Amino acid sequence: MAVPQISFVEVGPRDGLQNEKTLVSTADKLRLIQKAIDAGARRIEVTSFVNPKRVPQMADAEEVCGGLPQHDDVTFIGLVMNAKGAERAIATGRITQLGAVAVATDKFAIANQGQTSSESVVAAMGIIRQAQDAGLTGQATIGAAFGCPFEGEVAEDHVVAMAAKLAEANPVEVALADTIGVGNPAQVARLVRRVAAAIAPLPVRVHFHNTRNTGLANVWAAIEAGASVVDASLGGLGGCPFAPGAAGNVPSEDVVYMLERAGISTGMDLDKLVSASRWLSEIMERKLPGMVAQAPRFPAERQGD
Repeated sequence: MAVPQISFVEVGPRDGLQNEKTLVSTADKLRLIQKAIDAGARRIEVTSFVNPKRVPQMADAEEVCGGLPQHDDVTFIGLVMNAKGAERAIATGRITQLGAVAVATDKFAIANQGQTSSESVVAAMGIIRQAQDAGLTGQATIGAAFGCPFEGEVAEDHVVAMAAKLAEANPVEVALADTIGVGNPAQVARLVRRVAAAIAPLPVRVHFHNTRNTGLANVWAAIEAGASVVDASLGGLGGCPFAPGAAGNVPSEDVVYMLERAGISTGMDLDKLVSASRWLSEIMERKLPGMVAQAPRFPAERQGD
């Protein structure tokens, strides 16, 4: 195994909720964030600073930030698509890391943020520099890195070149996102290795959706190939408003169960994640996609319990 431990990023408060039609209250979003912290999460994507007409669920971004708990050891991430969004995030005084997005195809980049793929790289680099100028850190995600809802297959050479260019802005990492859940483990391992070599020593982060039930396999393949940071969403909620057919993220509790059982440290408390997932199911008034929260505990009792 390439990495004995990974850095875990909880994205439920943003990516988990953004595609939900039923609006979740600011108070419940803050409860979700606190439950993630209580379960061990030290990097949390708390909201996005986007046009509320396009993503109504994120209309309370400033209110969420205003209610964030004081935790010096927790990185609160705000997703931004442009300079204006970055200014909003910085102005809250609570966001400590800006998440910028570049998209691997023109058609999806235009649908997602009104610019071409190459333009999205330039914009993402600008956002990272805005973060740094404000005394914050920035990260970059390459959306649709494994396949596009509009253009189909994505050339790996293009994704590698995008990653190398983004690395010039010195983000904390570059992420590969399977926005519509079409990736397979062989493809994931190959692309992670290539990107890791192109951006070294920067880490590779991965973000998988479970649309076609390959998400956990892809997480495993990515870690074996050298990825050291993994995104996941409590309960497996998630989706993209601008990607037709995109389904939920890999569930936080399922990822943590798989990795911890395999001897890879995540820093997360599985029992607390399961409890939080069940709470979130009640808030959403439906069964969530995550499987571990629906299964009996295994082992049934920890030694010494």
